[in-house]
Amino acid sequence: MPETPQQTNWTLPLIGILLSAPLSALFYLGEQAADLPFLPTNLMDWLIRNLPGGLITFGIDTMVDLIVWLGLGRVDETAKLMETLMAVGLFMGICTVAGVAYGMYVYQRLPGNWRWQLASGLGFGLAIATPMAIVSDYILTGNNPFYDGPTLLARSTWIVGMIAAWGIAFQVVLQRAFAQPKTTASDVEVGSISTTVGTEVTPEETPVRTSPASTAPEKASGTTIERINRRQFLIRLGGASATITVIGVGLGELFTEQERVVSLEQDFDFQNFPNANAGVMPAPGTRPEYTPLEDHYRIDINSRNPPEVDGQRWRLTVSGLVEREMEFTLDDLKNNYEPMYQYVTLSCISNRIAGDLISTTGWTGVSMQKILEAVRPTEDATHFLISSADGFFEIVSRELIEDDERIMLTYGWDGEELRVKHGFPLRIYIPDRYGMKQPKWITDIEAISEWRPGYWVEKGWDRDAIMRATSVIDTVAVDSVITRDQDRLIPIGGIAHAGARGISKVEIRVDGGEWVEGQVRQSLSDTTWAIWRYDWPFEDGEHTFEVRCYDGNGEMQILEENSRRPSGATGIHEVTQSV
Repeated sequence: MPETPQQTNWTLPLIGILLSAPLSALFYLGEQAADLPFLPTNLMDWLIRNLPGGLITFGIDTMVDLIVWLGLGRVDETAKLMETLMAVGLFMGICTVAGVAYGMYVYQRLPGNWRWQLASGLGFGLAIATPMAIVSDYILTGNNPFYDGPTLLARSTWIVGMIAAWGIAFQVVLQRAFAQPKTTASDVEVGSISTTVGTEVTPEETPVRTSPASTAPEKASGTTIERINRRQFLIRLGGASATITVIGVGLGELFTEQERVVSLEQDFDFQNFPNANAGVMPAPGTRPEYTPLEDHYRIDINSRNPPEVDGQRWRLTVSGLVEREMEFTLDDLKNNYEPMYQYVTLSCISNRIAGDLISTTGWTGVSMQKILEAVRPTEDATHFLISSADGFFEIVSRELIEDDERIMLTYGWDGEELRVKHGFPLRIYIPDRYGMKQPKWITDIEAISEWRPGYWVEKGWDRDAIMRATSVIDTVAVDSVITRDQDRLIPIGGIAHAGARGISKVEIRVDGGEWVEGQVRQSLSDTTWAIWRYDWPFEDGEHTFEVRCYDGNGEMQILEENSRRPSGATGIHEVTQSV
């Protein structure tokens, strides 16, 4: 009597894993080769958007701490990789659980007819594929009317077809894994086999009586039968699964493309730094004052890929409590309004003290005040709801916009059109606010009559998210000792940042001694970090260095250590170094 799925604790989950791994790899290959949906991350994104805010922020904190503790590299890039792996694990888990349920409660009740079994596998696949396809499409297009990717038919056919095929494969594998080896009366002496229910009988254990027919030439029998037990079958299945998975991922990597770069036609060159002749030079080992675009951090609510927006079809709609509802193309914003050029340091509110979720580059755009002049908000309009193609949204007060001309709709970074991962075609810049208040991939702006909580505010983060002053030691340049007036000095340096408030002073302390003022380099602008330097008199031994800063108003940074949530991290950065 064949063993049933209920009698096996490990076979069904193993089959689920072995079949869902290559399925994930093929979805990855489809995404890389033809821009088809990578289903695992779409499901992950849907889950993230619907989980409680406290759970999401706990997950973010845990992930960042783990990345830093293990030294896994840049937080933003490593976090995206970890989120992708988590998404694949989630997808494989869903498929495996569904497969176990199918094997336990459906498979054993099927009639022996192969057509019924094939139809059952197909139905099983379709039952899983349909809700997954709906969720995936919502993530891709639910908030993005300008989606720049395959058609709905292509997306749906891809997902439904792949999972339907997986369902059929699952049925076929179950049939083979739990099938009873077939024998005939001429092969086995009736009554010579005594078995116990639930005990697997392998071909080697089966007493077989050889008949003349079985010793006849192959031409006489017409058939040869290879009998393998379940363990051997699963080993072969595992080998096939690993092969398809590796090939799928490998081929997918070959299709990776470089993002197209579009230069803006502008007279302003961000590389002509206004502080090029500043007297204070960065200490050796200090981070670049101007961040290369390839190194600029990226944090958003998407676990892997940013939303794809068709720039030709894209329109910015400004509606709500305005006298003139208007639509703007990207060319309208570029050509019909005087461009603004600003050097900006942007930071994530979840950045640790001395973390790498902070960068500086040049921003090009149009002042929001000019847009308000065009649409003429009514007296009742007090705030603007800004919506993005990925479902993100945030609120900006009218008063803040009218008081600060630097708030701008941005379409360029470093003299180029925004890259897709950084918000193409449009994002907003709001001075003195963390990145959580600054939507990317903007599609709509609606004038409303009252404040509402934005995306991250709903999940428990600070309502205003004003940047907190922070200072960081980047380097203790023990290999760059300088001599001045017969004194040997070690350059120490780093950055200090206080949003749009500027930096007036930086102080350094060694081994808990007195605070000593360092040199502050002229900043690129009032809205960027400042490079600081202190040449420390050389002393042998192991030393602890600390730094603190004062903003442009003379207010010292918060020295007390506070976590990132809900308002941003505070505290003193310290470094221990042997010299």
